[in-house]
Amino acid sequence: MGKLTIGCFASLVGSLNLDFAVKLSAAAIEKGHTVDLWLSGNGTMLSIKDQRPFKDYSHLEKPLKELMAKGLTVTACEACAEARGYNKDVTMEGFKRHSMDWYLASTFSADRVLHIGGE
Repeated sequence: MGKLTIGCFASLVGSLNLDFAVKLSAAAIEKGHTVDLWLSGNGTMLSIKDQRPFKDYSHLEKPLKELMAKGLTVTACEACAEARGYNKDVTMEGFKRHSMDWYLASTFSADRVLHIGGE
């Protein structure tokens, strides 16, 4: 199997980019691929631990934890997170935080790269 690197450049609330990126990551992992998921911009909000789920509202903490247990690597852009006030103290266990060079290195070692969002 191969390695897939997904860069999710999520915009404001209401975008389904994060949901799609997580579902695509799950499908690839189920097929036996290795997946690196990079979250930039407002997507870094997924790194916050202990988020409160609401009925009929996208809540991705549980699916992300399950996927990370299966080998998904999820990395939040450190600069994007810090700019939004998401520091290391509020970061979910298992989430990585790096600068953009981590994402670029992951793309160079990947068999396929998919950029989602950026609108």
